[in-house]
Amino acid sequence: DVQLVESGGGSVQSGGSLRLSCAFSGYTYSAHCMGWFRQAPGQGREGLAAINTDGSTSYAAAVRGRFAISKDNDNNTLYLQMNSPQPEDTAMYYCAAGFVCTVSAGVAVWGQGTQVTVS
Repeated sequence: DVQLVESGGGSVQSGGSLRLSCAFSGYTYSAHCMGWFRQAPGQGREGLAAINTDGSTSYAAAVRGRFAISKDNDNNTLYLQMNSPQPEDTAMYYCAAGFVCTVSAGVAVWGQGTQVTVS
């Protein structure tokens, strides 16, 4: 089975840093993009960052310059480095893989999510 498993969430103080990881298995993702989304209570799922097969990246305006996405193909792990998080970044964070990784409609596989709380 295809699996995406996030880890690294937790509580962090505003202005600190946190790194989320997503271990992927069961499929070769070399032909697909991968990305990170988040969903706060009462809100829709928001695309934050995506990395394409050629290594190019894109970011939502809300996190550009603070968050960084990267992918280690040798270790089958996707990362999201969160720098200077703010309370409004509090949400459940999801790893995703698909054909278009900036919007939910383009995602084929979701992880189970990891909670990030910024205080």
